[in-house]
Amino acid sequence: MSITTETNNSTAEHQVNQDWNQLASRVLEGHQLSREEAMAILAAPDEQVPALIAGAFELRKHYFGKTVQLYFLMNAKSGLCPEDCGYCSQSKISDAEIPKYNLLNRKQLLDGAKVAAERGAKTYCIVISARGPTEREIQAVEQIVPEVKQQYGLDICACLGLLTPDQAERLAACGVNRVNHNLNTGEEFYSEICSTHTFADRVDTLKAVRGAGMELCSGGIVGMGEQPADVVSMAIELRDLGVESIPVNFLNPIEGTPLSGQDELTPNYCLKVLAMFRFVNPDREIRIAGGREIHLRSLQAMGLYAANSIFVGDYLTTQGQIPEEDYALIRDLGFEVTGSVEAEAIQSS
Repeated sequence: MSITTETNNSTAEHQVNQDWNQLASRVLEGHQLSREEAMAILAAPDEQVPALIAGAFELRKHYFGKTVQLYFLMNAKSGLCPEDCGYCSQSKISDAEIPKYNLLNRKQLLDGAKVAAERGAKTYCIVISARGPTEREIQAVEQIVPEVKQQYGLDICACLGLLTPDQAERLAACGVNRVNHNLNTGEEFYSEICSTHTFADRVDTLKAVRGAGMELCSGGIVGMGEQPADVVSMAIELRDLGVESIPVNFLNPIEGTPLSGQDELTPNYCLKVLAMFRFVNPDREIRIAGGREIHLRSLQAMGLYAANSIFVGDYLTTQGQIPEEDYALIRDLGFEVTGSVEAEAIQSS
C-alpha cells in the first residue's frame, strides 16, 4: 500500500507541475489569463508553490532572462499629505512618527541621484507626498530632471500624486520617462482604504500620463484586508491599462496608521501573488517593492523567479535591507543586475 501511495503522490505532483508549466506555455502562445485562472493561482495549496513559481519563471525567463533591474527611491517631500489613505504613514490621519519636510532642494535631489547611480539603479524615483503637485513642485521637477539625466544617465520615474493632462505634458517635456501612480487595490475595495479621492481619479491620472506619451508605473499593496478577488481585479486592470512597470507592495503595518494591526500575509501567499501578476502580465516589469523583507523573509530569493525588479535601499518612510544583501541575493541566484555601468561593477564584486 505504501508503494502505491507514493506512486500516486508522485503522479499527482507531476500533474501539478505539468499544469502550471502548461499554463505558462499557453500564455507564451498568446493566451490571456482569465479571472478564474488568476483566482486559481491565489487559491493553490502551499505545496504547489514551487511548481507555480517554476511556471512563472518560464514567463519571466522568456521576456527578461536572468536580469534584475534596480530602482532607487527618494522621498522628496515627506508627510504633510491631505489625503486619508489608511495604509500610509504620511496621510493626514496617520500618527506615525516620521520625518516631515517640504520639497528637497536641488543639491539634495542630485545627491540622491548620485547614490542611485552608485548602487547600480537604472531608474531614480522622485516621490512627493501630496494630493497632487503644486506649481512650485512641478517647476522644481522640470529643473532637476535634465540635470540628473545629464550627470548620471538615469531614467526618471516621478510620483507626484494626481496629475492633470497639462501637468503630465510638462513632465514628459522635461524628460521624465515614466510616472508612478499606484491603483493600490481593486476598484470594489478602494473606498475601504481611502475616501478623499476615488479609484477613478487614479485611473484618470494614468490616462493623462499615457496621453502625454510617458510609460506607466502602477501597482498596489497586498494585505490591507482585501479579498483575493480584489488583488486579481487590480492585476487585470493594470493589464488592461497596458502598464509597463508594476510594483507589488506587501503591507508594512506601520504603527500610527489605521492598518497598523493588519497582519495576514504569509510568505507562500506573497509568492502566489507575485506568480499571479506574472501570469496575468507576462511581459511587464514586475517589481517586489515595500514589505518584501517583512513578509517574504527567507523566501525573498524565490520571489525573483517571478519578479524581475526590486528597490535597492530604503522605501518612503521605512527601511529596506542593506544593498549588499540585495546584491548577494541576486548573485546567489545566478542572476545579473542590469541597466548601468555601476551594475556591472556590482555584479563582479
